[in-house]
Parts: sequence; structure tokens; C-alpha cells
Amino acid sequence: MSLFTRSGRLPDTDTARHTNTEDDTDAASTEAPAPSSDAPAASTEAPAGPTGASAGGVGRWWQRLRRAPREFRRRYPVAARSVSWTVTALAAVLVLFALLMPGSVEYFTAPQFLRIPVEPILGAALLMALPRRPRLALAVLIGAGLAALIVVKSLDIGFNQFLGRGFNIVLDWGLLDDAESYVEDTLGRSGALAAVIGLVTLVGALFAVMALAVVRLANLLVGHRERAMRGTVVAGTVWITCAALGLTPFQDTPVASRNTIGFVQDRWARARETLADEAAFAEEAKKDAFADVPADRLLTGLRGKDVMITFIESYGRAALEDPAIAPGVTATLDERNEALRKAGFAARSGWLTSATYGGSSWLGHSTFLTGLWIDNQNRYRTVTAGERLTLPGAFHKSGAWRTVGVVPGVQYNWPEGDFYGFDKVYDSRDLGYRGPKFSWSTMPDQYALTAFERLEAAKQGGKPLMSEIILTSSHQPWAPLPRMVGWDEVGDGSVYRAVEKAGKDPADVFTDPVKVKEEYGKSVQYSLRSLLEYVEKYGDENTVLVFLGDHQPMASVSGNGADHDVPVTIVAHDPKVLDRIDDWGWSDGLKPGDDAPVWRMDAFRDRFLTAYGPGGQPPSSKIP
Repeated sequence: MSLFTRSGRLPDTDTARHTNTEDDTDAASTEAPAPSSDAPAASTEAPAGPTGASAGGVGRWWQRLRRAPREFRRRYPVAARSVSWTVTALAAVLVLFALLMPGSVEYFTAPQFLRIPVEPILGAALLMALPRRPRLALAVLIGAGLAALIVVKSLDIGFNQFLGRGFNIVLDWGLLDDAESYVEDTLGRSGALAAVIGLVTLVGALFAVMALAVVRLANLLVGHRERAMRGTVVAGTVWITCAALGLTPFQDTPVASRNTIGFVQDRWARARETLADEAAFAEEAKKDAFADVPADRLLTGLRGKDVMITFIESYGRAALEDPAIAPGVTATLDERNEALRKAGFAARSGWLTSATYGGSSWLGHSTFLTGLWIDNQNRYRTVTAGERLTLPGAFHKSGAWRTVGVVPGVQYNWPEGDFYGFDKVYDSRDLGYRGPKFSWSTMPDQYALTAFERLEAAKQGGKPLMSEIILTSSHQPWAPLPRMVGWDEVGDGSVYRAVEKAGKDPADVFTDPVKVKEEYGKSVQYSLRSLLEYVEKYGDENTVLVFLGDHQPMASVSGNGADHDVPVTIVAHDPKVLDRIDDWGWSDGLKPGDDAPVWRMDAFRDRFLTAYGPGGQPPSSKIP
């Protein structure tokens, strides 16, 4: 049954003597006399015209549909009254839910919904003061606003769960495309299409139902004006009293709520702050201590070395400290550390605080490579449209290296490659992979590394190589996962078809709080093993590896309120390379210790360029 049913024969003048008993409400209309069922058909049905029987049939169907509610009330008055008040109660519950709904899963508690919101008290007073047409228009507008509130809060829940932050109404709409792609990779094309259609339908229905709910409640208020006014005054008095006394009988949750007003004010302030931030950040990006350093004074401490900068997807502090994850990951690191030591390599490790969390990996990458704090898409667009010196760009500017990017997660043209300073970019289309995708990841990390070896690293002669490689096998939803095969068995990737078929269903893993941690841990172990075995097998005395996580995994793995810290490690065969960072205080080996320093990720570029510049001195000012 519709939330709003047309009723009442009397016009709404808002000043008539009887408006306190009947005014557009279902409750009132149930008391109105129904028309006689013996009335002539001509008075209720349009006659069939010259357009034929079909037009007459449609007209009779429409008339019967319009008469149905009145017929139901006439025949079943008690049931009609019960249905009417049930629907009204549901409308009130829906409105209250929209007003009290939190934006994070952990706040969905009983005390949150036992509060008294001030917004419906103010809204009721305003609606009762308006004449009919403005009242209906305002009711529809309020309903649409409440529906939008539910949508934004739902997005908040998703963003808090996946990215550790709320939804930015200015910047984040573009990320919905990425969400759709992610759902397609997880559920397939048909599943993603069904999800999108279902979501659009649900949102459209929400707006319609919420508007009808507010209209129904507004009509009820006017239909019982005197009682509604008294109730509004009483509710307002109770709210003011509770607010003045600061009553918090339910833990620390205040009874008097102005949740929605505060929410709107906060989002308005955030929007203004976001827009203002763009101009300020553009100025900040222009200030670069290394922009004017001559090419022959850049990275002199690494001349002749093959340098790999490798990001491991979602490799965060949780991988080394969560009891459900850490044992397998630390065992892998210990094993690989010993193998590298026997091969003549040594390592130092520390912590970096990423600018992102749970996703949006490119923000972490750009923060690390540019030395700027890039925590939103606006900043990313601003910096990549400029000429900021990046780490790959510094290698490129020196003229002493060939610079290469390996980005298997990129499936389309990537113009940012020029901004970063790469001579050559290999995306998913360039690596010759003929195997299956592993959910979001286009190819296993071991394959990406063998392709890099075949296409670039194994070639003799020419300049040393500086490469940035993005490893994607530890990307959510962590199912199905690849496994290590013999390095001589990788081939064109066809060997992974059987591995992918034997893997787990992402839907089974992603929704299970125990399995999701287990599989995340396994994915990180696989990525670490792939990378470190590659260095052990193909590295030599000139190999220098810098590897780190781009961000922590989502909240269901790392926990609500987790920090944004990720491990970072430098591996080198030549001891002089690590001697240059002795003053960093990093831990020996592949694991950062509890006492290892924690830097913001944007500090790394300047520290790195300083440590490996002439004499290890910054060009100007001290490095943060």
C-alpha cells in the first residue's frame, strides 16, 4: 500500500473550522462516507470513445484502481484503519532512522536510536505553519533530503570500512567507477550489472518512498493540528531540557540529538575546505628543494646500481603485528632474510605513514614518489598536471639510468607515466600474459617479475636500470590466490589456469571475518616470496631494492581505527649503499622493529635524495 493515499473530500483551506478533524490524511479519510456501490457506471467510468475498446478498457482499469482504496475502507473499516496507522508508523520510523543513522558500522547500537532528534520537531512546526501547496512542496523536498542523507551515510559506511575515512561529497564520486570495476572483478560482469541495476533501483525507490513518507506525516499533522501542536511543544520542551542538562543515560550518548544539523554543517565545512585546499596545495607543490639541483649532483651515491622501487599492494603494519596474520608473514620474511644474507645481501627496515588506507593505492604511490602529502583525488590531479620532481624523475633527469615502470594493474593508457619520468611503461597489455586474472589482479606477481626480467633487466649493455614495479596479487578480495611455481615454468602464464580454477571463491572469503584475514596473509606471503626470490635469483652486486606497502588493508582485516603505517625496506648487496642510511635508525633485516622510526610517507623522497646525493647533504634547509 502506498505511503500516501488520497483522501478527504473537503478542500484544505487551513482556516476552515473543521481542519482539526479532516485534512488530506488517511486516518481522517477512513471516517468519510464512501460512495454508494450502486452509483451508475457512467458517473465513475469514462465511456469508450472513438479510439476504440482498448482506450475504454484502460479508462475503466484506472477508475477501478482509483476506487480500490475507498472500496477497501468501506468493506473492511477496521483492517483499513490498522493498515493506515501501520503505514504511518513505518513512515515515522523511516524518517527517524534517516535522522539517527550513523556513518560507521560500530555506532549501530541501541542507544544511537533511542535519542530525541531536534530536526523533526523543527520540521513539524514549520510544516504546520504553511498552506497546503507550499507544505506539500516542502515535504517532498525534505523527503528527498532525507533520502540523500541515507545515501551519503551509506557511502560513509562503505568508505570507512574500505578506506578508513568518510565519503567526500566533492571528490569521491569518481571512485564509484572504481567500485563498479572492483565488483565486476569479484562477481563477474553479470553480477556487477545486476548489482548496479539493483542499487540504482533501490536508490530511486528510497527517494520516492521517503518523499511519500514525509508527505503522509505532514498531512497527519495538519489533520490533527491541535494535538500535533501540543505534541510539538512538549517534544521541544523535553529536547531543550535534555540538552540543557546534558543527559547521557545510555553510556556516553546524549539523549538530545542534533545529529543531522551537525552532519550537514560538517559536510558543508568539508566541501569548502576541499575547494580551498586545491589552491593552497598548488602553491605548495611549486616549492621543491630539489627542483634546481643539477643533473650531475642527483643520486651520485647510487651511480652504476640497478635500482628497483616496488610497491606491494595492501602490505601494512597489520601484516606484521596482527596475531591472526603475522606468524605466516614473519616466517616468510625470516626465511627470505636468511636466503638473501647467504646470497650476500643485507637489509634495513622502517615504517612510513601512508596518505591513504584500504585502497586508492595511487595516492600512496604519488605521496612516496613526489614528497607531497596526496590524500585525495584533487591533490593527485593537481600534482600530476604539474612538473614536480619525482623519484623516477630524478633518476631520469640525472641521465645515468634508463627508467621503466611496470604497472600490471593498469589496463588502459596511463598518461601519468610521463609525469613520473619513465622512459618506458609496461602495463597489463604489454607484458605478454596469457593466463587468467586472479580477481582484481590481472596477473600473478611472479609472472610480472619474470616479464620485467625478460623485457628489460636481462638485456645486456646500456645504462643501469631504475624501475618502479607495482605488485598486485595482494589486492582485495584475496581470492583466488596464485601460488609459486618454478621460475622456469612461468612461461606465458598459461600454467596459472589450473591454479586459478582450484582457488577459493572471493564471495566466500570476503564476507568471512576469519577467512579474509587468513587469505590476506597468504597473499602478502606470496607477494613477498615472489619479490625476494626474484632478487635472490636474478640480483647481483649492483642490485638495490626499495620495497614497501602502499597502504594498510581494509578495516575488516586491519581493524577499525587502525593506523596508516606500512613497512619499508631497502635491500642491497653493496654495503656502502646501506652505510649511507646509518643515521636513519632503521632496523636490520626485512622487518622493522618496534623501535624503528615512523615517518610520514611524503618525507621519504627528500631523505632518499639527500642520503644518496653528494656527501649526503640536502640542497637547502633541513629535511623533515
